[in-house]
Amino acid sequence: MWQGQSVSIILPKHSEKDSTAQCVLDFHAMGVVDEVIVINNCAAPGTLEEVAKTPAREVLDPRQGCGNAIQCGFREVTGDLLVVCEPDGTFSARDLWKLLAYSAECDVVSGTRATEEFIWTGANMGFFLKWGNYAVAKMMELMFNTGYLSDAGRTYRLIRRPLLKEIAPSFTVGGSQFGPEMMLITVIKGARLVQIPINHRTRVGESAVTGSRPTAFLLGPRMIAMIWAFWLRSLGARLRAGPPFGAPLGRARIEI
Repeated sequence: MWQGQSVSIILPKHSEKDSTAQCVLDFHAMGVVDEVIVINNCAAPGTLEEVAKTPAREVLDPRQGCGNAIQCGFREVTGDLLVVCEPDGTFSARDLWKLLAYSAECDVVSGTRATEEFIWTGANMGFFLKWGNYAVAKMMELMFNTGYLSDAGRTYRLIRRPLLKEIAPSFTVGGSQFGPEMMLITVIKGARLVQIPINHRTRVGESAVTGSRPTAFLLGPRMIAMIWAFWLRSLGARLRAGPPFGAPLGRARIEI
């Protein structure tokens, strides 16, 4: 529990067989986590045995895609504060303290991997990934007049249950673009969003997305196209709702 609210951890799992057990144990060791759920998203052989060594509950989801796994986790957990984290060794369970510290004032607290001081030696955050994610995040910040954003593709985030209930019907993405979609929906709904620096460490194993330069490169244009689609829909909704000038785009509560 954290300040009278239960805390649930969602770990979407595909190729992280060798790192998941330690991730679960690290979260439980913090003393504030009420449940950890591992979403087995067509994971590698041996996953069941690894999770069985921990207090976590495993849920099988036959649909491929990180977004599908996270949405499955949202449906399964029971907590008031829901935290998503990849169990690949990249993120530190102890950074949960940072997310929780902002949870009373914000609906979504998201980590950012773009702070140089928190990028560990050997982390998969080279020039291309760092500045690509930064550029896309700044595009969101500019087009939707948000607070400070510096990482479009991070997974480690906390969301409060009331906001999740409001925005979940708008989710459409089942793959790697789910994180940016969730951020855009959060902004358009007028929710309180903040990004804070988190540790970014060496990954255990190879990512199916960022481990391949062509795959990571193709993800960028898809994110940009999605941002423009949301912006045009948001603009159209505002024009239909009232005067074209007034509250900054992205801050009004509108239907999407």
